[in-house]
Amino acid sequence: MARYVDAVCRQCRREGQKLFLKGDRCYSDKCSIVRRAYPPGQHGQGRKKNSEYGLQLREKQKTRRYYGVLESQFEKYFDMAAKAKGVTGENLLRILESRMDNVVYRLGFAMSRPEARQLVGHGHFTVNGHKLNIPSALIKTGDVVALRARSRDIDKIKTSLENNAARVPPKWLDFDRDAFTAKVIGVPERDDIDLPVEEHLIVELYSK
Repeated sequence: MARYVDAVCRQCRREGQKLFLKGDRCYSDKCSIVRRAYPPGQHGQGRKKNSEYGLQLREKQKTRRYYGVLESQFEKYFDMAAKAKGVTGENLLRILESRMDNVVYRLGFAMSRPEARQLVGHGHFTVNGHKLNIPSALIKTGDVVALRARSRDIDKIKTSLENNAARVPPKWLDFDRDAFTAKVIGVPERDDIDLPVEEHLIVELYSK
């Protein structure tokens, strides 16, 4: 499957804010936004103000990059959101939040979504007792996500859990830290999503 393989810090610089794609590095002075707070490329420091279309496009790209979703995947999710009942923009964010890699990140098993995607891909988690290694799988209410017993001593996972001990999981996830399991007890609501995303701009973009 296609995936982004270039320096991820360029994505943060292009969007002009931290997307938290590099884990610990994003919280240090080595963060690219701290060192070079302008878009990449030879014309990065001379870019002009975006048009209305440009603002809408940037919001879509920023949201895509937050969740590590390809263009075709994002369009698929938008179509799903548009067909579902409710507000399209909120439906879109709800779908993105329900991805397996995002759930693992939200629970604190990883320091970034790319790291969570790798852990899921390597088969370290189960859903309802069955191994799941598809990061894009959508988790439903009632599902139980668990860290496999053989993976509980992995240093990277243990360190992430320690560093994220103070992080409070969203209220739609009932996390038992001692058992390394979490049950999905609801759906993500807009108030549960702390990302600086203006989803109405994405809806406007796709409505053109």
